[in-house]
Amino acid sequence: MTVYTPRRAARVLLVDAAGRVLLFCGSDPARPEHGRWWFTPGGGLDAGETYPECAARELAEETGLRLPAPAFGAPVHRDLTEFPFDGVWYRQEQEFFLVRVTGHEVDTAGFSEIERASVAAHRWWPPDELAASGERYYPPDLPAVLARALAATAAPTVGKDASC
Repeated sequence: MTVYTPRRAARVLLVDAAGRVLLFCGSDPARPEHGRWWFTPGGGLDAGETYPECAARELAEETGLRLPAPAFGAPVHRDLTEFPFDGVWYRQEQEFFLVRVTGHEVDTAGFSEIERASVAAHRWWPPDELAASGERYYPPDLPAVLARALAATAAPTVGKDASC
């Protein structure tokens, strides 16, 4: 029987003016033989932190884009996922937020030690290209999640050099 560590996380669907979504490519440092996959910016909530506060902190740490928590609005998707990472099995409740930018030069200087060890690249993906790529990505229904989010919300676009 697997014992899961409960975790809550905020994820960000960061979409540029060309409609591309920012994804990171990484692997599990404890299981490199399991290959690599693409995933959205985001991470676990700190004690006392709300989902939007976590989304703001994680986006700043992982991409250099600084936005106030209220800029994230309501989540556009929620799910529950179970996965191993770095020797721990997680059961993660996660909320996804849509953020549109005209453009953004990703700055990973704020990566944690584990992020530096596990993230190999980042890329702005056109959703149709991602779906046709044969690459592994999470959540596994990411193109559909993104399409629903883009169709359902008129998230404001943040300027290229936005910060708070």
